Formats: sequence, C-alpha cells, structure tokens
Amino acid sequence: MAERSNSMKDQEDVAEIRKALATGSGSSQSSTSVSSVPPIVCYCIASILMTVINKFVVSGRDFNMNFLLLAIQSSVCVACVVAVKKLGIISFRDFDSKDAKAWFPISVMLVGVIYTGSKSLQYLSIPVYTIFKNLTIILIAYGEVIWFGGRVTGLTLVSFILMVASSIIAAWADISDALTAGDPAVAEALSGLSSVTGVVTKLNVGYFWMFMNCATSAAYVLTMRKRIKGTGFSDWDTMFYNNLLSIPVLAVASIVAENWGYDNLSRNFPPETRNFLLFAIAFSGAAAVGISYTTAWCIRATSSTTYSMVGALNKLPVAASGMIFFGDAVTFGSVSAVGVGFFAGLVYAVAKINQKKAEMAAQHGVIPLANRTS
Repeated sequence: MAERSNSMKDQEDVAEIRKALATGSGSSQSSTSVSSVPPIVCYCIASILMTVINKFVVSGRDFNMNFLLLAIQSSVCVACVVAVKKLGIISFRDFDSKDAKAWFPISVMLVGVIYTGSKSLQYLSIPVYTIFKNLTIILIAYGEVIWFGGRVTGLTLVSFILMVASSIIAAWADISDALTAGDPAVAEALSGLSSVTGVVTKLNVGYFWMFMNCATSAAYVLTMRKRIKGTGFSDWDTMFYNNLLSIPVLAVASIVAENWGYDNLSRNFPPETRNFLLFAIAFSGAAAVGISYTTAWCIRATSSTTYSMVGALNKLPVAASGMIFFGDAVTFGSVSAVGVGFFAGLVYAVAKINQKKAEMAAQHGVIPLANRTS
C-alpha cells in the first residue's frame, strides 16, 4: 500500500513539473532554486544564432526568394511546436477556426514584419540592422501613449535621444565605409563614380526596408496587444497561430511574386551549397522556437526586470557577431554607434524598471520619498 501511494506521489510530481514547463508557472521556491545563468546564456545564443543564420541565408549574391524562405521557416516552426506539445513538454490550445479568423490579420502583419526584416538584413550589416531596430521601441512607446494611455518619462526620453543618435552615427559610418570602398581615386573616374552610386543606392534600399520594418513591427506589436486581450492567447498560442496562419499567405505570395523558374531556383539554391542552405533555413525556423522558449525560461527563472536588462545587453554580442562572421567593417564610427546603442538600451531598461516601480508604488498607495512632506 505504501509503495502504491509513493508511486502515485511520483506521478503527481512528474505532472507538476510538466505543468510548470508547459505554462511557465511554478512556485517562487522552485524559481529561485533554478540557476539564472543557463536561461540567460541560452537566450543570448538563440537570438545571435537566429540573426546570423538569417543574414547568411539572405546574403547570397542572387538570393531573391524571401517569401519562400519565410514559408519554410514558419513550417518548421509549427512542426517543432506541435512535436514538443506531443511530448507533453508544452501545452497550447488546439486549432479553432473562430480563433484563426480573429488572429488572421495579426499573422498577415507578422508576414510584413518578417519580410521587411529579411530584406533589410539582405542590404544592411548586422550592426546597423541591430542599432536601427531600436527605433521600433520609440514608435511602440508613443503608440502606447496615443492608444493605451501610456507614459514617457524623462529618462525614457533620454534613451530615445541616444537611440536616434546611435542610428545617425551608424548611418554615417555605413555610408562613409561604402564611399571609401568605392573611392574613384582607386579606379577610373567614371567607373569609380558608377561604383559609388551603386553602393549608395543599395544602402538607400536597405534603409528603406529598415524603416518599413520599424513601422510594421510597431503596428504589429500594438495591434497584437489589443487582440491578445480579446482572445486570451498564451505565448505558445500566439506562436502557433502566428506561424500556422502565415504559411498560406507566404506560399501564395511566393507563387505569385517570385520566379519559380529552374534558372532562378538554381541561382538561389546553388547545387554546391543547396543542402547546407536548406539545413540553415530549417535550423533558423527551429531557432525561432528556441527564442520563444528561452524568453519564457529567462523570465521564469529570473524576472522581467532581469530579462529587460539582458535584452539591452544582448545587442552588443549580436552586433559583434556581424563583425566576426561576416567581416562587417570595424571602424571608429561603427564601434561608436554600437556603443551608444548599447548604452541607450541600458538607459531604456533602467527607465522602464523605475517606471514599473513607481506604478506599483502608486497602486499600493505608497508615496515616493521625494514627494513626502515633513
């Protein structure tokens, strides 16, 4: 009898562990017992891998099938999430046509976000892409002020100014490097001028896609925030529906807008690197699942405050990865831009932490020391 009760208790313990993994919940005691180092390291590795692999895939000289790339990534992502659910590690709601109809516009917006991001990575270096991505934070913040009654504090405004400054420095350094690389003094005047014009045009295209990515990302986040309240989606529900519903949109867009001729497919996926390229695309889809899981793991094992600081600090190694793996220029301008952007992220994280503390104090009726009268 005692053995039976012990067996039942063991099964209950296993069920509780699986439930904690699936929902991201658990007692405060178990959260504090988990080391905070592994989730932070895994989150950083996952985000760096995702950026580097996407840059590698779209950096092919003749690559132009971005919709197909994204369709494959979304398919792999859905397959991974469903497989992990079957193993009982995570849980999310089953597919429901009513939820799908409500969420479909969000998935279409996500397609725009991912597509513009892949196009900007195709034309810009990773450090420049990482720095300009900060501008999305500014758009989201003021969008929350307009539509959700949010508030921008003085310290937050300082971080925004630093973000804009880092973007200007990055653009200046990027264009300066491009002009130096195509210096007319190196070659004939006419061919040199043509080279410079071509490089600057390429950068202008990259910055266009980057600003489009910032705008669509902000619109996506703000719209999703409102829609999540209506559907009650969890993080895994959001990931499942986002990727599943985006597959038909991406497939149709690829068939309609992209060249599926044999010659173009051969240029995009050269026979000598085809297998490795397809593996990299599939791996990047799996890495997207890794980012979602490590994000939840990081918040669960540490705190949302620590996670926000990690997100700010992580911009430095992500930018550095471009310099290491893709030979992006390491100049005073590029390093300064990364440094200012890194500092801006830290200031923003501190500003949000202070704002959250002030809001919690106000909810509990605590008067800040600075406002107390003797």
